[in-house]
Amino acid sequence: MTKHIADKSQETGPGRLRNFTRQEREAGLHPSIAILHERPRNAAEAKGRRLAEFTRIDRGHRV
Repeated sequence: MTKHIADKSQETGPGRLRNFTRQEREAGLHPSIAILHERPRNAAEAKGRRLAEFTRIDRGHRV
């Protein structure tokens, strides 16, 4: 069987695994970034969120 022109290297072993894990790591969204994206976008939503949190605290609910 002949090699395809794109098959220039026969990379196997730790280099291949290292590149695979790097691609997987960089493809995902960091958890802290995901939390920032979940925050309210405008002041009205933020005010409602603050009110909900203050009432939750006032009722004695803990996270």
